[in-house]
Formats: sequence, C-alpha cells, structure tokens
Amino acid sequence: MPSIADLHTHSLISDGRLSPRDLVDLAYRNGVRILSLTDHDIVDGLPEAFAAAEEYADMTFIPGIEMSTDVPGNEVHITGHFIDWQDEPFREKLAQLQKSRLGRAEKMVERLKELGRPIEWERVQSFAEGAVGRPHIALALVEAGHVASVNEAFDLYLSRTGPAYVERERLEPEEVVALIRGVGGLATLCHPRELLAAGGLPELLARLKEAGLTGIEVYYQDYFDTEMATFKELADRFGFLPLGGSDYHGLGNPNQREPGNIPLPIGPVNELFKLAEERGS
Repeated sequence: MPSIADLHTHSLISDGRLSPRDLVDLAYRNGVRILSLTDHDIVDGLPEAFAAAEEYADMTFIPGIEMSTDVPGNEVHITGHFIDWQDEPFREKLAQLQKSRLGRAEKMVERLKELGRPIEWERVQSFAEGAVGRPHIALALVEAGHVASVNEAFDLYLSRTGPAYVERERLEPEEVVALIRGVGGLATLCHPRELLAAGGLPELLARLKEAGLTGIEVYYQDYFDTEMATFKELADRFGFLPLGGSDYHGLGNPNQREPGNIPLPIGPVNELFKLAEERGS
C-alpha cells in the first residue's frame, strides 16, 4: 500500500534526474503529503523544494540530507531530517565534502580511461547540477556505449570493489550522527540490507544508539516482507523509529520505486514529528 510519507528522495542537485520542483510535483501526484529531499552531502536543492511544496496547501516538506560514512569494508549512509540547513559551519563542512567528491570523480574518469573506457570529464559534469557523483559517471558510460545501463556501470566499474573505484574523504558514522544532531536534525540509518549481509549490523546499531541515532529504514524500495520484519525487530530491539523512503533517483534502475511507493505507516512518521518538536527543530 502506498504511503503518504516519503523520507528519502534525491534530485539532480546530487545524483537524481529530476529538479527539486519536479520531484515535489511527482511526489504530490503520487499521493505523498509528507516529503523530505535528502540529497547527498548537499542542501542546495532545498530552497526550490520548499517553494514547490508551498504551492500545495496539504503538503509538509522536511529539510533533509543523506551523508556517506565508512566502516571497515563497507559504506554506511545516514539521513538527517529537520536539519538547520542554513547553519554556516554545517554548510562549510558540506562544501569540504563536495570538493572531495569532485576530486574523487575526476580520478575515476582517469581510471576508466586507463581501463579502455574513456569518457569526457565535461560530459560527466553536464549530467550534474550540483555535486558530481558516481551516477553521473555511470550516465556518461552509458551514453558512450561502454555499458548498457547505470546498474551495469556500477557492477563492472564503479562499485566499491570495481576497478575504477576511488576513495574520498568520509566521516565516521558517529561523527555524522553528531553533525546532524548539531544542526537540530534527527538521524536515520539508510538501506540496512547491505550492512546486514556483510555482518556486524547489531554491533553498529549499538554504537549508533549511543551516538544518538533516531531511526532505521525498515520500509525501503523493494525490501521483501521478511526483510522488513527483520529490520522492524532490530528497530524495536534498539528503540529506533522504523522509518523509510523510496530513495528515488529516477535513473531507471529495475528496483526503483517512485516517491510514496513504499509501505511506510504514518505512526512512526508522527513520532518523528514529535521528536523534532521536542528538539525545537
């Protein structure tokens, strides 16, 4: 059953394909009435999204962000909701991370050339309105005919274990939770399936509980009922809100869900609003 809330979406300001305004319009058409834009390490799309949401009297827009962190052998992504996105030290930190992201992308393009899969750096940049990321490199690979799809680009070259992958500056998960809380936000662990498969998820959750994590994504994209049950049990065990989102990018991936096409119940979302009110967010 579709949800009226979607707490995890992306625009072309990071690595989605829709403008913030078009994303808001699509979400509203799909029945979403509570929406958060959570672009990667950047908040530049929030003013446009706010303006678009204000045109719908019954839509509530939550300022958000998704931030990347590292644990040994894996990535941990954390969303922040109800953030003070205009906080100057926070924006300076994001600018530093975006600079690192840009340098990493340039090095990946160089590696692809060495691998016999050349693409033009200018073409990669043309796909990005804001922060340049791996999906923009993937789109350039598709356009150049080196791969058939964005998924194939990641599978063959751009994944963490791919031959063109380059590390960039990252923060520890606890640092990101502290950073989000420091600007009035509430932090949620994203798409935990990969973390569960790699092992050590309960231990990570215990660490993040201590750091102040609020929620875990239980209702996400194409998760099976059995997986949602597993993550709901973990949420209950650690006292996290069971939240979720479509993680909509618009890249045409086969498992992609449009905004609202997730079974996120309204109860945990209401609890998130209560916590935000208590924090004065």
